[in-house]
Amino acid sequence: MNKAILMGRLTRDPDIRYSQNSEQPMAVARFTLAVDRRFRRDNNSDQTADFISCVAFGRTAEFIEKYVHQGTKLVAEGRIQTGSYTNKDGVKVYTTDVVVENCEFAESKAAAGGNGDNSYQPSARPEPVSAAGDGFMNIPDGVEDEGLPFN
Repeated sequence: MNKAILMGRLTRDPDIRYSQNSEQPMAVARFTLAVDRRFRRDNNSDQTADFISCVAFGRTAEFIEKYVHQGTKLVAEGRIQTGSYTNKDGVKVYTTDVVVENCEFAESKAAAGGNGDNSYQPSARPEPVSAAGDGFMNIPDGVEDEGLPFN
């Protein structure tokens, strides 16, 4: 079984490219996750991290392109893949990547403190919803029953 689950922050914005070898181009996202180690060495207060190379394809890559940027904390699930190539100097280079098949945010936008003011500030307090005497809410006129759950 080859399965990897990582949680970490992007070290920089992902590199997004599109394949040119098919009728419909496929997105390819490359990024590095900084994953904190569980234990510290030598009782040192410095947190150590591993920097894991990741690659995603297709819809997962499109999600990353649209919503993920440097500093975003992600949980990435996938598999480890090794490979090799010969560089322009004729030297064989070995690679190890996590091929991300699924990813999701590991913290809320507000917790990330990202760009701008991400906190929810309602402009006005919503009106309380009153329930009928039997504990159920009345459905306002004009709302169709098929849009409600449990039909």
